[in-house]
Amino acid sequence: MLARPMNRYHNCQSPVISHIYSNTMALAIIIMAAGKGTRMQSELPKVLHQANGRPILDYVLDTASSLEPAKTLLIVGHQADLVKAVAARYRVSTALQEPQLGTGHAVMQAEAELRDFEGEILILSGDAPLVNAGTLHKLIAFHRSKNGDATVLTAELQDPTGYGRVIRNSDSESVLKIVEQKDASREELAVREINSGIYLFNAQLLFQALHEVNTNNAQNEYYLTDVFGICFRNGKSVYAFKTENAEEILGINTPEQLMAAERLLLNQPD
Repeated sequence: MLARPMNRYHNCQSPVISHIYSNTMALAIIIMAAGKGTRMQSELPKVLHQANGRPILDYVLDTASSLEPAKTLLIVGHQADLVKAVAARYRVSTALQEPQLGTGHAVMQAEAELRDFEGEILILSGDAPLVNAGTLHKLIAFHRSKNGDATVLTAELQDPTGYGRVIRNSDSESVLKIVEQKDASREELAVREINSGIYLFNAQLLFQALHEVNTNNAQNEYYLTDVFGICFRNGKSVYAFKTENAEEILGINTPEQLMAAERLLLNQPD
């Protein structure tokens, strides 16, 4: 295996965050990269479409590597061998999701590798190349400062249509619930803070909760967001950390979104 490439964020960790990291649990990262990406109108796996001459997965792997995790696990599925070949330059393991039965099912595939892992698990999406490592450092530091069981990265959008809303408790830091738009009340629809799909969990809690997730929904899939409902029901502490840059949580689902991401990636610091 080749040495891990140098990445754009190697020096972004502050002394304060380094101190927090040195006194806390190990970190593992799960990157979800199994989907086909039908709306990309291509047989190529969505995470292998190129932005400025590089697969979008490369950007996510660079960012994950910069956090120096104890383990990184890539969940592959559609054209798994192609995705694994691209990821071979990085220090990652892979797990196959076949068939693909939802986001919760994707993370379930990591349990065999991480069953005995004692620490925290950060979940990233292979089709979201704009997320900044500095933001993830802050997310992790915030989570650890709260001794939380789970923390969701959020963003505030001028138009949150289509996104799940994050409803906070009166303390303004912990989460009361995460509600999908179709299930939201009029008051909840007025909330502009949305769920980014990037999460940090206590490892043991995550897999215990996944054992309770079922497919009793319209898509007959295992939803990762159902883990939060289980956390709320069991009295676990769930927090929200809001990024100041809403653009970085944007995923890529269409060729138009890929072109927009290319422009934004060109403006990111080296």
